[in-house]
Amino acid sequence: MKYYEVGQIVNTHGIKGEVKVAVTTDFVDERFRVGKVLYIPQAEKQAVIPLTIKSVRRLKQFQLVLFEGLEDINMVEKYKGSKLMVSEQDQKPLAQGAYYYHQIVGLRVLDENEVILGTIKEILSLGANDVWVVARQGQKDLLLPAIKDVVKQVDIDKGIVSVELLDGLDS
Repeated sequence: MKYYEVGQIVNTHGIKGEVKVAVTTDFVDERFRVGKVLYIPQAEKQAVIPLTIKSVRRLKQFQLVLFEGLEDINMVEKYKGSKLMVSEQDQKPLAQGAYYYHQIVGLRVLDENEVILGTIKEILSLGANDVWVVARQGQKDLLLPAIKDVVKQVDIDKGIVSVELLDGLDS
């Protein structure tokens, strides 16, 4: 089964087992709700640890999460820095033209002349719209706002994104 990242435990919060989570999903209310099961990957065992959310609340840009059975700081300390994942079966189909981050990262980017600009290596959620970070060979990264004026077509099957570079984007 495949798993997809929805957040990362950045620290503990208080002594009762809450953890501070930096969220990496657009579906915060869906992914972080009471009763939801999240998974922590265990690379050395090629397995995951399932954790059920007991309580969740917002603190600034973070989610404070308490997991069932881990109601003590000493029990969650070892998970600092761990990624939180959802299973593939938790991925619901999106509306046409909407994509999960994992579908976009790794796509090649072509300009309006079909010249390969690079590969999307990361997505930044900065507010009004996402910004796609394109790794380019021998050049600094290109930052593309994920807006209709720039992103003209996304073809997941072919692994490409067609873009139109507006004035000032590639400077």
